[in-house]
Amino acid sequence: GVATGLAVTGAGGDVLYVEASLADPETGDTGLTLTGQLGDVMKESARIALSYLRSRGAELELPVTALKDRSVHIHFPAGAVPKDGPSAGVTLTTALASLLSGRTVRNDVAMTGEISLTGRVLPIGGVKQKLLAAHRAGITTVLIPARNEPDLDDVPQAVRDELTVHTVSDVREVLEIALTPAKVAEQAAA
Repeated sequence: GVATGLAVTGAGGDVLYVEASLADPETGDTGLTLTGQLGDVMKESARIALSYLRSRGAELELPVTALKDRSVHIHFPAGAVPKDGPSAGVTLTTALASLLSGRTVRNDVAMTGEISLTGRVLPIGGVKQKLLAAHRAGITTVLIPARNEPDLDDVPQAVRDELTVHTVSDVREVLEIALTPAKVAEQAAA
């Protein structure tokens, strides 16, 4: 599972990729491994994403039993760049849901937002910088927390005109928009 997130760095907004993989059950390894020079807040976001999916997997139609005897590895490439901040929860959850479902994440979608253990999408900072970064990267669809909708007024109209921005309040909405439909995923696997 690979998902595209949006972050704010000292140089402005940036696109951030999240990769997730499951260890082969034959290794006997379990637990969560996080790599990519992550701070404590990002590590916490990864644990929340995994806990959310474990607790809601059945209702999301995800085979979370696959997590029982297997290690989960989450990696943020560009390991030399320190990453920390409370806005990667939706991206982490989407990468893990993609991995479990076999449905790819749409490559034209980027997202930002933190999540709660109940799946609520929580507000974040830096909306303007993040949308400018998405636009520069050629992203056409962006997901932001519903409570950040007023921040869209700060984004230049020319950029907003070229982006489809979805305001989301629940992880289910994020997954519905970001993941390719199940039938497309099945046809791609065939």
